Amino acid sequence: MSALYMIVGTLIALGVLVTFHEYGHFWVARRCGVKVLRFSVGFGTPLVRWHDRQGTEFVIAAIPLGGYVKMLDEREGDVPAELAEQSFNRKTVKQRFAIVAAGPVANFALALVFFWLVAMLGSQQVRPVIGAIEAGSLAQTAGLQVGEEIVAVNGKATSGWSAVNLQLVRRLGESGELLITTRPVEGGTDTLHRVELNDWLRGANEPDPIASLGLRPWRPSLEPVLAEFDPEGPAQGAGMQVGDRLLALDEQPLTDWQDLVDRVRGLPGKTVSIAVERNGQRIDIPVTLASKGEVEAATGYLGAGVAPAQWPAKMMREVSYGPLQAISEAGARTWTMSVLTLDSLKKMLFGELSVKNLSGPITIAKVAGASAESGLGDFLNFLAYLSISLGVLNLLPIPVLDGGHLLYYLVEWVRGRPLSERVQGWGMQIGISLVIGVMLLALVNDLGRL
Repeated sequence: MSALYMIVGTLIALGVLVTFHEYGHFWVARRCGVKVLRFSVGFGTPLVRWHDRQGTEFVIAAIPLGGYVKMLDEREGDVPAELAEQSFNRKTVKQRFAIVAAGPVANFALALVFFWLVAMLGSQQVRPVIGAIEAGSLAQTAGLQVGEEIVAVNGKATSGWSAVNLQLVRRLGESGELLITTRPVEGGTDTLHRVELNDWLRGANEPDPIASLGLRPWRPSLEPVLAEFDPEGPAQGAGMQVGDRLLALDEQPLTDWQDLVDRVRGLPGKTVSIAVERNGQRIDIPVTLASKGEVEAATGYLGAGVAPAQWPAKMMREVSYGPLQAISEAGARTWTMSVLTLDSLKKMLFGELSVKNLSGPITIAKVAGASAESGLGDFLNFLAYLSISLGVLNLLPIPVLDGGHLLYYLVEWVRGRPLSERVQGWGMQIGISLVIGVMLLALVNDLGRL
């Protein structure tokens, strides 16, 4: 079922985002009087095609990894004299700028709509209450306490752990003061804590901001009784069974399920002995743990799970907005994620954030499937984030991307004439090389995560 969600989720995500992006170009081109020859979603062999009354051919093609809008242009072939004024190249710099910018703008608009829907649908969030603090950690040094709720990070309100994580991610690779405001879980006076950062997680692969501060979120205690398995995981392969109660790991008693998880994560690829209670008898089972993630930051993996616990009502929070409030919330989220995406790219460029955090089509497909399986709200959130990423990336001033064309038009507007064909050709070659290089890097990162 997960594979089906991944396939369907990916097709819907790419189909919606690409179509909307290209429709932005198409819609503005029509309003500027440009004749659109083809509107294609996907590349390669056309699967479905039709024409509208203005002669535009609409195509759904076999390879759903992008799309394009082909416009009448005298630089690409002969144009009948009666249609010359409908050529893209005949339009003013402002019109051409608007047509090209419309694609990324459409992505930001789509993200705004998705975030608006998510805000109105509402969500149930776990209150960001601290469950444990690592000795000697940044959190302990700053005076944070177990049982406190994190109510703000750097002055930004945090309704759940995802909001905490988002604010922390914005500080990756940086030095300086991080402000964390806490409040006793039962209510009381707020306390401001100052955390001193020094090149925090600079260049780290797959950083975990919350854990790196030495924080562990509060969660209800889980009995270490196995309830499910990964069919290809080491636990089932070693002979563990549903109903087994885990007693010890390498002769060290286990207090609860989280205790096992924490210890297993630090033992990638190791062979351990896990004591279980089955039908009233103790059995010691040797298990060779799997390894997940990059080699430098690999974590151990058992491939087993327990039944979910019931969360106390006081630890949950329902967050939702009315139609008007949701507009403001959607705008804030769109702006925040746009700035974060651009800032992350800048940090990768200057080495503050590892390029191994760059994701490609495999990771996108996996996240699409997982979010689709989680529910409508999570899937809409994913679509919004992906739409913002597509919009930001396309605005980068790299020839071959929309941003590269916009850069050319700005230069043309300042100079009063366009750059020479030769200079533009060099730019295109450099741009294509950069884009292919980044795509290969993202694919290598994806393969390393499998």
